[in-house]
Amino acid sequence: MEPTLTIDARGLLCPLPVLKLQKRIKSLAAGNVLELIADDPAAVIDVPHYCNESGNELVKTEERETSTAYFVRKIA
Repeated sequence: MEPTLTIDARGLLCPLPVLKLQKRIKSLAAGNVLELIADDPAAVIDVPHYCNESGNELVKTEERETSTAYFVRKIA
């Protein structure tokens, strides 16, 4: 899956990764995918919660060596 936009939020703590996601996804057209790379342990809870509340779709998560990538599709 090729994301339209990638945000590197490694080193940022809650709530900053989700706030960056929230701000940047607004600029995307519906159907586009944003990749958020985060190493904040709270992101595993915060990102799915944000997607449920915002109506966007968490397409997949991908565990990496020192971080996790979250792929979020903008729905509307």
